[in-house]
Amino acid sequence: MEYSPVVQSHFENPRNVGSFAPATPRVGTGTAGTTDCGDVMKFQIRVDEHQRIAEARFKTFGCAAAIAASSFVTEWLTGRPLDEGETLTPAMITDALSLSTEKQHCSALAVEAVDAARADFEEKWLRPAAGHDA
Repeated sequence: MEYSPVVQSHFENPRNVGSFAPATPRVGTGTAGTTDCGDVMKFQIRVDEHQRIAEARFKTFGCAAAIAASSFVTEWLTGRPLDEGETLTPAMITDALSLSTEKQHCSALAVEAVDAARADFEEKWLRPAAGHDA
């Protein structure tokens, strides 16, 4: 399968790979996919006190398109207001990476994982349990 230059760049030199230390405050974590389908994505976002995504990280097990979609999304998210994450769509990722029809599921998984990370952040930090500062 031939990938676009953007996919090749993100796959060969993925940005923001990794995860935050467990004690890092104001982090939300979300996962999507299963090993049954072959792609699993974990996204983490660190949100600052102004509700902007200060950093985004990922770990992905999957094909080149899944890794590229994950890398691309971390760059797209960084610096944006938390609620702007709601505007990210699979079509935006697919178009930006020029993904083929058979690889569009990677875009949908990335959005699903980001949505889960945002929901996790909101649960932990916007409706904080005792001991957390919002």
